[in-house]
Amino acid sequence: MTKEQLILGSKEHQLLEKHFKTAVLSTYNKQKLKEELKHATIIKTDSLPENVVGLYSYVMIEDKTSKKTFSFQIVPLDEANMKENKISVFSPMAIAILGYQEGANVTWEMPGGLQNYLIKKVSKLN
Repeated sequence: MTKEQLILGSKEHQLLEKHFKTAVLSTYNKQKLKEELKHATIIKTDSLPENVVGLYSYVMIEDKTSKKTFSFQIVPLDEANMKENKISVFSPMAIAILGYQEGANVTWEMPGGLQNYLIKKVSKLN
C-alpha cells in the first residue's frame, strides 16, 4: 500500500508496533500501518536522518485539499500540549507521518475522512 518506504528509528518502531497492537484504528489505517511496519527500514534512533519524521521532530505539513499549512512538534504523550503546537506521537497525524521524509505525500484516514498531506519541512531543532 505504501509507495515510499519508511525509515524508522528503533524507538519509533517500537512505539508504533505497540500502538498497532492496542489501538482502535480504522480498517484502512490498520492495514496501511501494518504494511508500513512490515516494510520499514529500522535504524538506530539517534541515526535517523534530519529530514525524516521522528520523535521530537518539528514538522510543517500542507493539507493537499485546502492548501493550509500546519506546524507542530511530535512528542511523547506526556509532553503533548496543543498551545505549544506539540502533538502526541500517538495522535492520528503523528502516526500518519512518522518515518516519512520531507517532500513525501501521505494519505491517512483522519476523523473527518481520508486526507492527503505533503510533508513540507522536517527538522530536529526549531
